[in-house]
Amino acid sequence: MIELTRQVRFSLIDESACATAVTNSWGGWPSAARIAPWLTLECTVAGDVDAASGYLCDISTIDRVIREQVVVPASTSHQHTTCQSLLQFAWQQLANCFAGPLRMTRLRLEASPFLHYCLHADNDAMIELTQQFEFSASHRLHNPELSDEENRELFGKCNNPHGHGHNYVVEVTLAGESDQLLPLPQFEAIVKRQVIDRLDHKFLNLQIDEFRELNPSVENIAMVIWGWLGDDTLAPAMLQRVRVYETPKTWADYAGK
Repeated sequence: MIELTRQVRFSLIDESACATAVTNSWGGWPSAARIAPWLTLECTVAGDVDAASGYLCDISTIDRVIREQVVVPASTSHQHTTCQSLLQFAWQQLANCFAGPLRMTRLRLEASPFLHYCLHADNDAMIELTQQFEFSASHRLHNPELSDEENRELFGKCNNPHGHGHNYVVEVTLAGESDQLLPLPQFEAIVKRQVIDRLDHKFLNLQIDEFRELNPSVENIAMVIWGWLGDDTLAPAMLQRVRVYETPKTWADYAGK
């Protein structure tokens, strides 16, 4: 079995806009001619590759189905005022649209480059909400049980005695049924209070108790943040994952296991 993901970009403007031809599928359809949310729906389907074409599914089919079954009805009804509602509607509309052994395994709705919602086929009542945050901090990677030479060999320039800084990006993922997810402003306020305000513009080794004896690597930062947000902090939703980007090329995930 193989999975194929297709991304469709669109804006919910009004019914008349949906009558226009597709002029730039890369930029979205209908075109964002007015001030309107820029949305992206990623549809993942799974199955076996067709021997004759090499396709799992013709991507133009996915485009057409999403436009006909999701974008046009949603633009017409104006009933979907939250991302959770729109994502659930899209799942219901698309669940039986793919023929034969092909099946939809995931839908991901991106409300902005920093916020997205996701549904999976193995539990389509459970919505995942992922939001990005950021903080700037300095740290030093050092093991006091090793010699200075061993530390320099192990950590390189990250062992600079005066520390060095990063602009960290944190992704926090919640999971729950639609009525269990916290309102976005409340969720953001909790993460700001519990995480960002504690870490931002700090020298982690000296100013954060957890890192006085624990090396503030990106892996350990992710686990510490999980600890700060765990238990019932985000109830009734469940904390699903913490991802910390140290740089755009380096990140760590922790899911409490």
